[in-house]
Formats: sequence, structure tokens, C-alpha cells
Amino acid sequence: MGYRSIYRSGLFAGQTIIVTGGGSGIGRCTAHELASLGATVALIGRRIEKLEAVAAEITEDGGTAITHACDLRDEEAVTAMVADVIARTGRVDGLVNNAGGQFTSPAADMNQKGFETVVRNNLVSGFTTARQCFVQWMREHGGAIVNIVADPTSGTPAMVHTGASRSGMMSVTETLAVEWAPSGVRINAVVPGYIASSGMDTYSPEMQEKFRENMKKMPFKRMGTESEISSVICFLLSEGASYVTGASYYVHGASLSIRQDWTVPDHDRAKPYQGFHRYTAPRMLTGASED
Repeated sequence: MGYRSIYRSGLFAGQTIIVTGGGSGIGRCTAHELASLGATVALIGRRIEKLEAVAAEITEDGGTAITHACDLRDEEAVTAMVADVIARTGRVDGLVNNAGGQFTSPAADMNQKGFETVVRNNLVSGFTTARQCFVQWMREHGGAIVNIVADPTSGTPAMVHTGASRSGMMSVTETLAVEWAPSGVRINAVVPGYIASSGMDTYSPEMQEKFRENMKKMPFKRMGTESEISSVICFLLSEGASYVTGASYYVHGASLSIRQDWTVPDHDRAKPYQGFHRYTAPRMLTGASED
């Protein structure tokens, strides 16, 4: 049993695609799908043991993956990482800028260090990684970049740092799409809504309860799956999106569109797409214990 992708076999054969934050969640799922479609996947993150575990899964499934532990907030480390990927695989055709993170806090309780840490995680590191892929390979050979961001249009109460950094990354996406077009580089963003991934379990019990309550108000009455994000990422990396650049693709099941004065009746008609054969639902949805 392997990944049940909607795309043709061998779509990314011969290509190397970097996936940051590839050790868990959306990054892990996307890496599996890309590998199942023929790509050599470079898994990047801070914890080598998580990266090696995903690489072992991909190898067991018949794919090819390499790993490189890297603090993406460190420009020298990012420069060395991209050089290492090129040295080991000979190229960098795509980048999935997926790494990031945040914590919940009222703005009044958030100090400058906490704010800056998340901005470096979610904005500065994304730009630095994209820039190094461009300077070291894509400027001469072309390529595709997909930035994973979060919707900032209505503000982000309790996470002002991530709203600031993610909206910044959307602007970076639009700017670089213009500047790097002469090199044949396409850059787009994917904006997930609520996705049932392992990252949900990192939030406080209070936030997890809010997520569960919010599901009752969503038009689809469910969260999205990692596979539903990965399939959009794969499209944007593919030649089928050769005229798509500078765009932000919202994948949220209309959960960011509903008005407060509108109620969607209960239903079970919005069936999820689940292509990832190794997917495990977050404990906050299943009620399973950490053990």
C-alpha cells in the first residue's frame, strides 16, 4: 500500500524538491506524496531523528529521501544546507517552505523576544531559504517555490506574531514572483484553514477545545486533511501550474468565509480526501492518550 495521489506516476521524476519542516504534519505528508511521484525529497528541519524517521518511511515505500538538520533562522546554516542538497543530488527544482511555528499569547503579555522569534521562524527563514535556492540553483535553471502561510486578513488574536509574519510572507511571495520571473522561477503560497495534523496536539487544552468548537460552525463541519493541502502544493510545483505565480491559494473549506450571523446546518456531505496511507489523526480529535 502506498500514497494514493491523484497525480500521474513519475510526475516529478528526476527532480529534487526541498521540504522544510518535513519531519511531521503537512511537511511529512507532502514529502511522501512528492516521493511517491518520483521526486528525490530533501527533508529539512531542526530535529534529525524526526527527519530520519520520515526518510525511513519513504525508503520503505520505495521512494528516495535525504535529510539535513538545519536551524533555518541561521543564514549560514541555510546556505550550507542548500549547497549540501545540490552536492548530493545535483539540483534543486522545487522548495516547499513549510517550516514554522508559533505559540498563543495575548499581545500585551508578549515580549519582543517572543515576537521576534516567531517572525524569524515564519518570515525571515522562509525568505532566506527561498533566496539561497534561487542564488545557488534556480537563477540559472528555473524552479518552483511554494510558501505555506496562514490567513492574516481578519487579524490573529492571541497570535499577533504569526499574523504579522505570515502576511509578510504573502507579500514576499508576490514580490519575488515578479523579481524572479526572468529566471523562470514561479512562487506561490498555500493558505490552509484548520487542518487535522499532528501540530494540533501542540496547543494548550484550551486552544484545542476552541478548535473542536469551531468545527461545529464550519461550512464543511470538519477540518481539512494533510492530503488536501499536499495535493494543492503538488499542483503548484508541477508543470500544470506553469502560468501560476504570485498567487495565494486558500484551502479552508469556506471556514474563513462564513459570516458570524450565518449558521450552517449539521451535515456529513463534505467527504474528505485521504491519500496519505501513513496518516494518524491528532489526539485532540480522537481522544487517544499520549501513550
